[in-house]
Amino acid sequence: MAKKKAATKKKSKEVEKDLTLILAEKPTAAKKISQALAKKPKVVEKDGVKLYEFESNGQKYVVAAAVGHLYSLKQATKGWTYPVFDVKWIPSYRATRKALFSKKYYEVLKELAPRVKDVIVATDYDQEGSVIGYNIVRFLLKRDDAKRMKFSTLTKDELIESFKNASPKMDRNQVEAGLTRHYLDWFYGINTSRALTLAIKSIGERFKILSSGRVQGPLLKILRDHEEKIKKFKPKPYWQIFAYIQIGRSSIQATHEKDKFWDEKKANDAYKRASSSKEGVVDTLKKRKYKQLPPTPFDTTTLMTEAFRYFGYSPRQTMSIAEYLYQNGYISYPRTSSNILPDSINFKKVLTGLSQLSRYKPLIEKLMQGELKPNNGKKKDPAHPAIYPTGEVPTKLTSQQQRVYDLIVRRFLATFGPPSERESLTVRINVNGEIFTIVGKRTIEKGWTLYYGKYAKLDELALPKLDVGGKVKIKKVEIVQKETQPPGRYTQGSILKEAEKLNLGTKATRSQILQTLYDRGYVYGKSITVTDLGMKVASILDKHVPEIVSPELTRKFEEKMEGVFEGKVSKDEVLEEAKAELTKIFDKFKKKEKVIGKALTEAVKETQLKQSILGKCPHCDGELKVFFSWKTKKRFAGCSNYPKCKTAYPLPAKGRIEATGKVCPHCGTPIIRVYREGKRPFEMCLDPNCPTKKDWYDKDKLKDSKERYAASQKESAESGKESEN
Repeated sequence: MAKKKAATKKKSKEVEKDLTLILAEKPTAAKKISQALAKKPKVVEKDGVKLYEFESNGQKYVVAAAVGHLYSLKQATKGWTYPVFDVKWIPSYRATRKALFSKKYYEVLKELAPRVKDVIVATDYDQEGSVIGYNIVRFLLKRDDAKRMKFSTLTKDELIESFKNASPKMDRNQVEAGLTRHYLDWFYGINTSRALTLAIKSIGERFKILSSGRVQGPLLKILRDHEEKIKKFKPKPYWQIFAYIQIGRSSIQATHEKDKFWDEKKANDAYKRASSSKEGVVDTLKKRKYKQLPPTPFDTTTLMTEAFRYFGYSPRQTMSIAEYLYQNGYISYPRTSSNILPDSINFKKVLTGLSQLSRYKPLIEKLMQGELKPNNGKKKDPAHPAIYPTGEVPTKLTSQQQRVYDLIVRRFLATFGPPSERESLTVRINVNGEIFTIVGKRTIEKGWTLYYGKYAKLDELALPKLDVGGKVKIKKVEIVQKETQPPGRYTQGSILKEAEKLNLGTKATRSQILQTLYDRGYVYGKSITVTDLGMKVASILDKHVPEIVSPELTRKFEEKMEGVFEGKVSKDEVLEEAKAELTKIFDKFKKKEKVIGKALTEAVKETQLKQSILGKCPHCDGELKVFFSWKTKKRFAGCSNYPKCKTAYPLPAKGRIEATGKVCPHCGTPIIRVYREGKRPFEMCLDPNCPTKKDWYDKDKLKDSKERYAASQKESAESGKESEN
């Protein structure tokens, strides 16, 4: 009996609830939080997962991390059909192999759960972070609510303040809005992708998984519509006349005041009159002074746009870098729709910290002589301010991280700068009755441009002193025929601005959705071009079930989710309305499934045929095409003239392959572009022995690879099985 009591007592002790768990979103954040709240937190490692323990006022604390979402939505019933709305939350590592890395974090929290007396959620303060924390609280820790820390930077002072003033409860509206988004995205994404895939399968000639989604579909439609405008554009000829005027030592181009002549005869008449004179007379001078206000602070979209403009970084790449800078305490939370820096930020302290970096010190010393008042914009975010540097000095940044950090710092400094003072001088010059104009621009006072540095690109054309009635020498006059140009393509930055304007997606999701369009092979290029497959998928859906790609319907539910966040409507109301809408859409889809399937199948076949051709064979008049070996389970490039020509080259095992139309100057083989999910595309020629690849491979492996691919050529060519590429 005594032994039994002792065992019971021991068991009770093992499950004693003696810990307050502080739950961070990522391991780097957990480390930062523990170092802010304790002088020397004890580091305990379990299966490679670090926990940080400390005591304060007699209470034991442990800081533990998730790695993003530890729970994902999955269909609760069996079957691969549509529409389906029966879903449940399960551990992410069980939902997809891609999330297997999260299992050890899940298991550590599960083991810790029996000892947890109190919980403080310290995930990112937004809808995604709230969902991450709430799911762990309710599923793993078996409780309905928790305390909540709110912070915008991972700096020591703000984390201490956030800990001291933690809310007694989580922000329920933020949680509900986040959950609503997850359900809606699942309902749209799974059902649309299944409908498309099953439509193709119903024809039986091809099998390809196609995807679309609540925001992905409308975004593709916008790009498709723009692509059609470009393709349908018919250029119209026009003529321009330029006079090159000698002013001092400079030859300055002046433009005829009519700019574009649409009538060739009138253009030639004006050109003949102007070109017959070697002198011009200054007709009028119009000088104007004006001020340019500083830029507003960075919100997420503007940061991504500027990083693309100056560095060519994709939105996802920029956000990955910004996330690293945030996690290490160098900048504030980078996912925000605000372009306002509130007075609650200690600007002087931030600037003092930044002045430790010699490249900013002179600028900051000058800036701090005046009033520190930023040129705030009008966009607000209930969770976070605009993006700003914290003042903590970075260490060991890569060149890419350094560029983005420098851009953020200089934008921050520039917002405090005074307006720049500019002057424009419009000169009208009479050349034998034809009027030409020159517009000179110069900066009188640099103002904020001094702080923004190389990112403040201004047009400068300083003109020498001129007087009305004065004569100028005409070096030459020329007439140039041009054509009107089609609308410019969207860049990755400008399409995100368009999505924001149309209220499609969120600042946190837009860059990921755009990347999905690239990964699916629907679009390509920095200046976004829609592929044949992307054009056809969008067009087929727009024709038969336009609701799936409707920006209006997507925007409607974005507004509904904002209503959930504001407490005006419940999550369940929104989801029931969405189910009803989607049921109608997919009932309509099923009635046209065969028609849609046939159109999609043709689109896939055309795309695969086009993508399979990589270029001309360097040894004959055949074409190099993508083949798949059923024996080796590998793809390779083989000549269409097999067996007459046995040219064959290995291809990368993974990634979408695309012909570039270019030929390697060293080996004469076609150059291809390879797209790998989540990575930057790269270009390569086909010949593994090309001098450009001398450092790529181990020679023995190269020889073995070439032999294997050549051996598989016969089987693949004879079977005629081309890869989907």
